[in-house]
Amino acid sequence: MKRLSICLLAAALCFGSAATLASGPATKTVEAVYQEKDQLKGQQVQIHGKVVKVNNGIMNRNFLHLQDGTGKQGSNDLTVTSQETAKVGDEITITGTVATGVDFGSGYMYPLLIEKATIAKVK
Repeated sequence: MKRLSICLLAAALCFGSAATLASGPATKTVEAVYQEKDQLKGQQVQIHGKVVKVNNGIMNRNFLHLQDGTGKQGSNDLTVTSQETAKVGDEITITGTVATGVDFGSGYMYPLLIEKATIAKVK
């Protein structure tokens, strides 16, 4: 009986771990990423929003600004870097890694940035 209990417990733990791994990046709002940036640092997140600004080909990456209607001034616009791009006005879902305190030099300091994002356009 003791062995059976141990096997069942081990199976439950393995199943729980697999379910956690399969869940993928956390889906967040722009405001939530700002609020949770310290806890999310280094983790992948997924955010749906509208592209409001694009700067392509800077330092071998594209910079996009994403808004989703959440947050207030200072926490409503998220800067995203990607090898992919989109147009201003596009509705997209990005998946990328949360980074804080990114300093590219020459005065380009980002307290919060989503790096190496993939972009999926919403139809």
